[in-house]
Amino acid sequence: MAVITIDTSTYEQQLKEKQQRISAQFARFDAPQLEVYDSPKSHYRQRCEFRVWHDGDDLFHIMFDQQTKEKIRVDQFDPGAPLVNEMMQVMMDKLRHNEILRRKLFQIDYLTTLSGEVLISLLYHKALDDAWQEAMQTLRHELQQSYKVDFIGRARKQKVVFGDDFVTERLTVNDKQYTYQQVENSFTQPNAAVNEKMLAWAQDLCAPLQNDLLELYCGNGNFSIALAGQFNRVLATEISKSSVHSAQYNIAANKVDNLDIIRMSSEEFTAAMKGEKQFSRLKGIDLHSYNCQTILVDPPRAGMDELTCKLVSQYDNIIYISCNPDTLERDLELLCETHQVSRIAIFDQFPYTHHVESGVFLTRK
Repeated sequence: MAVITIDTSTYEQQLKEKQQRISAQFARFDAPQLEVYDSPKSHYRQRCEFRVWHDGDDLFHIMFDQQTKEKIRVDQFDPGAPLVNEMMQVMMDKLRHNEILRRKLFQIDYLTTLSGEVLISLLYHKALDDAWQEAMQTLRHELQQSYKVDFIGRARKQKVVFGDDFVTERLTVNDKQYTYQQVENSFTQPNAAVNEKMLAWAQDLCAPLQNDLLELYCGNGNFSIALAGQFNRVLATEISKSSVHSAQYNIAANKVDNLDIIRMSSEEFTAAMKGEKQFSRLKGIDLHSYNCQTILVDPPRAGMDELTCKLVSQYDNIIYISCNPDTLERDLELLCETHQVSRIAIFDQFPYTHHVESGVFLTRK
């Protein structure tokens, strides 16, 4: 059996190196001591994608070495959650001898939850005809005797869903459970255990704060739903239609009654706040009725544009969640003209890689 293993004995050292690197990178902002939140040492990824290799009658998952581009057989994957590894084995056992389902299959994506749900997407270089759909339905019915599993088949201009195209995650933060719909092909935090720690850190920041919260780039409501209880009202924006749909589902599932989410980019919202442009999507929402003294931003890797930075700097308290230390450093150069870094943390979302998720809390000077 080909197993992608992790030498867990190196975990503390790799985390220490990240801690030293981030501490050094942000020392010029007079940041306080870095808070460090670790990850499970293995089986931490709830979401994994693998190419599929056909070798005669054999069929197996593969990955490519990033340096050599050499293909590596993967039967078990230490970073993958326990349910990912279990389903990898189950799927190969079922597909290997099923000519209809294995033919022209080139990729399998697994999305799992701490709550025990799994969504499996199969990607093909062929049309998904009636025979394929019947075979897929039979496989799903068989596996549902043992697993809470749904399937999606994808081919050119085709998407066939068996069950739901999402899973429902349940995260526990400060002894309270939150429910999150996570849709296939939409962004979600892959390391659920670290996400719980990140949400707890944000709740701790917000406990003494008052009034209202504005969040930009809110995704499926990961932060805004967990923080809604700390504020009178929360207003959040997100550009992705599927993420906004999930956020609305999550608001209802968590019985949150003080949170409004609008589908707008940060640039559009900046223009709306300055009164430069009217948007029909803001119908029924009076922006000026909010008393937002705190803003939370969780931008993509590119960070924020200069106009958004200027908008953000108008708020007394800024919570900046970042997946890219370099763009975070660039944005802090602007934000620290008006604010100071009161707390800074790293969350080891991606162990054994150079990637670091950071959190910075800024208060007005």
